[in-house]
Amino acid sequence: MKAKALAILGTGSDVGKSVLAAGICRLLVRARIRVAPFKAQNMSLNSFVTPEGGEIGRAQALQAAACGIPPHVDMNPILLKPESDRCAQVVVHGRVFGKQEASTYFDGRRMLWSVVTESYRRLASQYEMVVIEGAGSAAEVNLRRQDLVNWPVVEEADAQVLLVADIDRGGVFAQILGTLDLLEPHERERICGLVINRFRGDAQLFVDGVRFLESRGGIPVLGVLPYLRDLRLDQEDSLDQLRGQEKPFASDRVNIAVVLLPHMSNFTDFNVLAGEEDVALRYVYTPAMVMDADVIIIPGSKSTVSDLFYLREQGFVPLLDTHLTNQRELVGICGGYQMLGLKIADPDHVEQGGVCPGLGYLEVETTLTGTKRTTLVQARPTAEFMRDVCLIRGYEIHMGVTRRVNEAPCFTLLATHDERCDGTIRKDGLVWGTYIHGVFDESRFRRSWLNRARRRKRLPPLESTVSEIVSTRFNTELDRWADHVAHHIDIPHLFNTLRPQ
Repeated sequence: MKAKALAILGTGSDVGKSVLAAGICRLLVRARIRVAPFKAQNMSLNSFVTPEGGEIGRAQALQAAACGIPPHVDMNPILLKPESDRCAQVVVHGRVFGKQEASTYFDGRRMLWSVVTESYRRLASQYEMVVIEGAGSAAEVNLRRQDLVNWPVVEEADAQVLLVADIDRGGVFAQILGTLDLLEPHERERICGLVINRFRGDAQLFVDGVRFLESRGGIPVLGVLPYLRDLRLDQEDSLDQLRGQEKPFASDRVNIAVVLLPHMSNFTDFNVLAGEEDVALRYVYTPAMVMDADVIIIPGSKSTVSDLFYLREQGFVPLLDTHLTNQRELVGICGGYQMLGLKIADPDHVEQGGVCPGLGYLEVETTLTGTKRTTLVQARPTAEFMRDVCLIRGYEIHMGVTRRVNEAPCFTLLATHDERCDGTIRKDGLVWGTYIHGVFDESRFRRSWLNRARRRKRLPPLESTVSEIVSTRFNTELDRWADHVAHHIDIPHLFNTLRPQ
């Protein structure tokens, strides 16, 4: 039996399609319907590793969690990871396919479309429902012939469509009615309802707006979703929202500055840190914004050498020197770890070719390679790094091999057949780096590390239960979000048109 399908399309980018899809997935699971997510083509630097070692967009991993199933490459068969304004790394079925200029990417549309249909049909044969996420606007008229992710997928799946608009950015009437006006008649007929997302204030004041949209558009408004300020889900496009929740640096908190690199990847690594009551986390893009930070983190990057040049050009290096002189901590994650070393060699022209001097804070040397490592990992801190023998769970996504010269590793990897250690820590403990994304997700490690930073500030340590509560709250966010969706959207009306026969 082929699955029924619901497509979540939007009036534009970042209107909340991915998180709404996750909420609906969770509600379908509660209704005892076997459901899987699908996004044909994703463009994002926030990615995740499946149990089989394939790379997909972070949003589809979240949606898979909402469905209660492991993530799989069929849920996001094509992933584009931008390396510049005109070029992206193309990941097909979880593996690097190559680099592609935007101007030539769609020349291979026939092959790409076969990848999309193969993946969708496999999912549709295994589940009762598939929740499809679109990309950008549902009315990208200039991209109709090249479209791989919106209406061709809707037609392939014979899906009904829920159209989402974001009232928070203004112009919601033009968003919706303009989109409907640009659709073909057969496309418009597939839209079963409208959702107004991120509403602030008294929804009763928008009753007339709902009536106007239904009268003018001829499609029911199934819900007006209030803005949920403190929602902490690993979304692909939520960095601006996270920055809006930043706390000011303070003497009684661990002040953490994450450098906002031009090609920053996997900012979701820091969501759980920001949720700690004794942490003030700030995303910074100038040296002046780093003042008073107790910890500076250089995050992952899709273009490590280019972002290393950026740090130097923006004047971060003198600030980092002063930061370490003041006995404060510096951390590098993935590409940031590579930057902390002595040099980055690129003999295969993975990025720019040649050899680039690193920041020199760790005695490591990195060689970029054309083979990408994508794997789930479990690890324990080494004795040189941390006395608390706790478990770390995360994943690696990187192109490069880093060799330690004269310093100790941070982690001992468990159940691996090749490299037994990860990361490097300087002898004074103030500088360390790792390839493990999600390194802060486990509550016991996170609290031990934060308490070490607290001791440097002469603050008393906090109990491990403080961080356990944070992790529990993050683990229940999907259900809290699903409850929010169910309360404000006419889910019975929606499900009555979708329930498998």
